[in-house]
Amino acid sequence: MSSMERTTLNRQRPQFWRVARRCCQIAATVDIAFFGIFLALGSPILAWVNVVSVAMYAWAFYAFGRRQNALGTWLVWTEVVVHAALGSILIGWDSGFHYYLLMFIPALAVTMSARYAIVALSLLWLYYVGLYAAGLYFPPVQPISAEALIGVNIFNLSIVFAMFSYLGFFYVRTVSSASRELNRLASTDSLTLLHNRRHLTELAEAEITRAERYNKPLSVLLIDIDHFKLINDIFGHPKGDQVLQHLAKLIRLELRQHDLVGRWGGEEFLIVLPETDILTAEQVAERMRVAINGYNWRDNLKKDLSVTLSIGVSELGPNETLNRIISRADKALYISKSSGRNRVTKLNTETSL
Repeated sequence: MSSMERTTLNRQRPQFWRVARRCCQIAATVDIAFFGIFLALGSPILAWVNVVSVAMYAWAFYAFGRRQNALGTWLVWTEVVVHAALGSILIGWDSGFHYYLLMFIPALAVTMSARYAIVALSLLWLYYVGLYAAGLYFPPVQPISAEALIGVNIFNLSIVFAMFSYLGFFYVRTVSSASRELNRLASTDSLTLLHNRRHLTELAEAEITRAERYNKPLSVLLIDIDHFKLINDIFGHPKGDQVLQHLAKLIRLELRQHDLVGRWGGEEFLIVLPETDILTAEQVAERMRVAINGYNWRDNLKKDLSVTLSIGVSELGPNETLNRIISRADKALYISKSSGRNRVTKLNTETSL
């Protein structure tokens, strides 16, 4: 694998390397336990092999922590491959040390590109079959009692079972977390962290359906920042972005938890107010306009900014679509801006006809 490919894989799978560190801790703990077990069983070679294994896992843990993932992977590979061979040769295939080789199957798929993973998996399969064949044709070098062999096998099986379970739960959590993050990114405006236009449209249409079903009022506010281009021209676009971000937070503070708000355009925001008639919506809009008009921007953005809002308000009429309500709110917004800005205008169904 080229250095560029390896770097890309490492960056794409940071969670995997954190789990690799945890697995190093678990494996080192198991090897410490094995040291005492094999001394008691009269297999000093395997006992002292576990001391070396603990040192290798400690080194790998340190390497993964410093993002030296290639070194950490090589250390783990070497330890498991050699340890599995020594355990199988010294006390027999039935000891179950070969189980640990199976854990490399998912690891290879994660840490390598497809073509290299296929090669590595083929080599792993050949190695595994070779150990199995050796166990069939050659007796163990340091055999232990049948009862002890069964105990070691169950111990190894239990550890591998536990580690596979841990990796399985980690995989489920990672996939679920990634899915939630993708959904969030798909439905959220990256700058203001409010609903984006597409997602807000879906939510608003659902609210309209609910309002019609239960014969409840519903109103919308279309908000535009006055002279926003001038703010960008004078203070720069980064400061303009900060204004949008801070304004989004201020707008959210003026609303109820179940009200919907999203970024509708460059400096436009759309608010959907369920169970709210046009008079109440006008009051909400006016309260919001006054709050923004009187806000001290210097304390937060270190600039003497003057930020005002023009707002158009409309209410859901009989058998109306979302586009129709927003179109009427847009007309009301135009009236606010053409009448001097920094004001609220409402248009109900009768006024707009």
